[in-house]
Amino acid sequence: MFKKLVAIEPVSLIPSAEQKLHEYAKEVVMFHDIPKDNKEIIQRIGDADAVLLSYTSSIDKDVLDACPNIRYIGMCCSLYAPESANVDIRTANSKNITVYGIRDYGDQGVVEYVISELVRYLHGFGEKQWKELPIEITDLKVGIVGLGTSGQMIAVALQALGADLYYYSRTRKPEEEAKDIKYLPLKELLQTVDVVCTCLNKNVILFHEEQFEWLGNHKIMFNTSIGPSHDADALAKWLENGNNEFFCDTAGALGDPTGELLKHPHVNCMLVSTGRTKQAFDRLSEKVLNNIETFLKNNDK
Repeated sequence: MFKKLVAIEPVSLIPSAEQKLHEYAKEVVMFHDIPKDNKEIIQRIGDADAVLLSYTSSIDKDVLDACPNIRYIGMCCSLYAPESANVDIRTANSKNITVYGIRDYGDQGVVEYVISELVRYLHGFGEKQWKELPIEITDLKVGIVGLGTSGQMIAVALQALGADLYYYSRTRKPEEEAKDIKYLPLKELLQTVDVVCTCLNKNVILFHEEQFEWLGNHKIMFNTSIGPSHDADALAKWLENGNNEFFCDTAGALGDPTGELLKHPHVNCMLVSTGRTKQAFDRLSEKVLNNIETFLKNNDK
């Protein structure tokens, strides 16, 4: 059992999960606003031996050095690799601090977002329509860049509607190729497809001017990554011709700190995280609690 568990910011746990935390710690403190800097994070953690955080704050070496009692950090957000994490995992590990994160809790909503927006644009159900006549997803050439869990789920949904699917990934996926999702090198993929959907890890910027040149004109691009998968200036240049459309759900996925791209007539940004659904919060809560239980089972003997 922990002596003190602190959630340094809103962590999106459902009420029953928040209540369950009291079974794991003698004292539980939940903060419901985002700390403004490291000083405030350190003050909030204090002498706690367990810390929870979401994706809106970071725990770096300075915080870890200032809070020597920490033995567990629970990330209530996606953790794919130390390089993209908002916790300095390597420093934490050097201090014998366990860091657990979660993943694959909000993908269903993202899949529904892609299908919804693509169908609306192809059929002209909103203010825009891709071609003169409405078209179906049937036989539409779609490329998935990054065939992890969310990419695979988007591929399954598109394939069910008859899309002609291609993918590019750092590693080949023979099990997915067996489902008729065809692998192509990135350049060839971008020159082949009409729609590209990027499903990359945080901080992976794959699209620069050259890649947009390969993609060409009169194309559709979706970014479902947490952050941008592209260079913002290169995206703006690609959109200049007026024949291309870019879709994303959040300003973070658009990746333009100036805010100018939000005004662009060919940028379609929902300004809401499409993965944050009721069911996603249920899955997130279950995974966060499971991680705590796993840690305590392995360390409190």
